[in-house]
Amino acid sequence: MLGASMSTTDEGEITMNMSEVMVGDAGVKTTPYERRFNPYDFNGGTNVVLAGPDFAIAAGCTRMSTGYEILSRDQTKLFNLTPNTVLTTAGCMSDVVTLRRMLDARLTQYKHQTNRDMSTQSAAQLLGNTLYGRRFFPYYAFCMLAGLDDEGKGAVYGYDAVGSFKRDDYGAMGSGQKAIMPILDNLIGHKHRQDTDTPLTKEEAINIIKDVFVIATERDIYTGDNVEISVITKDGTTTETFELKHD
Repeated sequence: MLGASMSTTDEGEITMNMSEVMVGDAGVKTTPYERRFNPYDFNGGTNVVLAGPDFAIAAGCTRMSTGYEILSRDQTKLFNLTPNTVLTTAGCMSDVVTLRRMLDARLTQYKHQTNRDMSTQSAAQLLGNTLYGRRFFPYYAFCMLAGLDDEGKGAVYGYDAVGSFKRDDYGAMGSGQKAIMPILDNLIGHKHRQDTDTPLTKEEAINIIKDVFVIATERDIYTGDNVEISVITKDGTTTETFELKHD
């Protein structure tokens, strides 16, 4: 028995009344319908990286969400790849964990073969190659890398989902990116004002990162709880936690 009705609009488009259904002789619904499966989930959060004259900073909030539900208030988004290289990620947390395990395996292999840690530049290329290798079914992970180059200067790299990357002075990714990038462009990139290009001190850079996360927390429901700030210098990596709003 045909239970669905069709009608034609003034523009000639055909519409179907889905309140009625097609029912077979046995009383079973036989109307075609579609099942969908999405392998990705955006778990929110915001990350920021910044390069200084002799240091680099990677920061990420600890809130993990899906839709309007908070799954965790203590999920780190910073991963130490080497003593002088930190990976920050935003996207689907299951893909992030899988990507990190893949990188850990390759970095461990490299250390066993060469008896030394991989440099930041080499780790940046490794991450790009790893993402590109999954370009047909990409990791849903938007990555940034922070570390020191061979000259001891701060180096940060930004990536898209399929491995394209470039070195920059600062960057932000995640759900709070649109709130943070204009501020970084102004204070660090000097793109909206005339100012002397005075290098930031480590303390000034940390204070700027804290301020932009406070601003992002006010405007983005997926950013909050705490922000972890990893400071990378020639002496290693230190991490501090700064409390954000919890609502």
